[in-house]
Amino acid sequence: MKRHIAMLLACCCTMLSAQTTSYKFDFSGKKKAKEGYTLVSPETLYTPESGYGYDFVGDERATVGDQQPFYFSVNVPDGNYRVNIVVGDRRKAGVTTLRGESRRLFYERVATKKGEYKTCTFTINKRGTLIEGNEHVRIKDREKGKLNWDDKLTIEVNGPAPQIEEMTIEKVDDVPTIFLCGNSTVVDQDNEPWASWGQMIPRFFDEGVCFANYAESGETAVTFIGAKRLKKLLTQVKPGDYIVVEFGHNDQKRKGVGDGAFYSFMYNMKIFVDEARRRGATPILVTPTQRRSFNEEGKITDTHLDYPEATRFLCNREGVHLIDLHAMTRTLYEAMGPEASKGAFVHYPANTYPGQSKPLADNTHFNPYGAYQISKCIIEGMKALDLDILKHLRPDYVPYDPAHPDDRAAFQWDDSRFVEILKPDGN
Repeated sequence: MKRHIAMLLACCCTMLSAQTTSYKFDFSGKKKAKEGYTLVSPETLYTPESGYGYDFVGDERATVGDQQPFYFSVNVPDGNYRVNIVVGDRRKAGVTTLRGESRRLFYERVATKKGEYKTCTFTINKRGTLIEGNEHVRIKDREKGKLNWDDKLTIEVNGPAPQIEEMTIEKVDDVPTIFLCGNSTVVDQDNEPWASWGQMIPRFFDEGVCFANYAESGETAVTFIGAKRLKKLLTQVKPGDYIVVEFGHNDQKRKGVGDGAFYSFMYNMKIFVDEARRRGATPILVTPTQRRSFNEEGKITDTHLDYPEATRFLCNREGVHLIDLHAMTRTLYEAMGPEASKGAFVHYPANTYPGQSKPLADNTHFNPYGAYQISKCIIEGMKALDLDILKHLRPDYVPYDPAHPDDRAAFQWDDSRFVEILKPDGN
């Protein structure tokens, strides 16, 4: 009898642990943690058994030490989580950048004086591949091990002198979620020097909204649906959410029977619209970003065939919100010019990154600066639509004009430990 009771208690404890959605961690280094907080020491390493701790310690991605970038992971169920991080230190000044999952930017270079503390609050989405039962999203081999698809919520603490005092994580269900669907120009890129607008845009919003980026490199509207990415997304969506969709880069390469901008592409884009509306969410379609494709007169040459026009046509026919990123990025790149625009893309001389023996010259994929600019274009597109979520723009967001991009020399980015020379899928 005692044995059965013990087994029952153990089972209950396991179930409670698996359902835990609220955590408090004390990083202060003090001998006694604050009431209700778990004390974190350099020995607090992540294990499946503990479900939390410093992660990726011992490989090239992270270290644990005084004022060194690190990763901290917590095993949590799918959903949105409010994260409060107190940055600062009683002994010395610091400069801290906060990102989550696959390099989603939330705070950049928060400066604190010795003994000064600042609270950084944001809402982050966590997901795994499980849809229901034994059904899973069919992720690519390159995505296996990607932080966006594992069972953990991972916070990256970076910056020239990163410091945190405490961290709390709590599940929230009452904030609107902005689901992003798209390709390599939208996806949370894991590795330096690649970046996309979907991982930059959270930085400009407060904790009253949450971005959930389901985009993946190389995807088309039809392959996104076929891989069950949309099906997984729809298990999480609720009334009041938004589904933002940008395709076209890879769709234009499909040459089979029935393929084409005004055929299968528009048919599949309408699926996103119909599924969003069926669940009380607002669909927003985005025309594809321009490639860096200048002619001899220094003007951008359109390379997406009829796909931008098909997106505009569908939005007009169905009364769907449109963000014309195709037009805005033409303005942006022409304002930069043929040479300076290389600074927004993955153009780097040989040996800029470890193992990079040849120059990188990619005219489709952005670097962090370029992705940062594109994310501001998206926000200006949202402003033109007068979306309700704009009330959650942070006070430090400055109105942006693609004809006058930010100074490249003034942009600062703290590289993560993830580096990959091979370019993402798609072009």
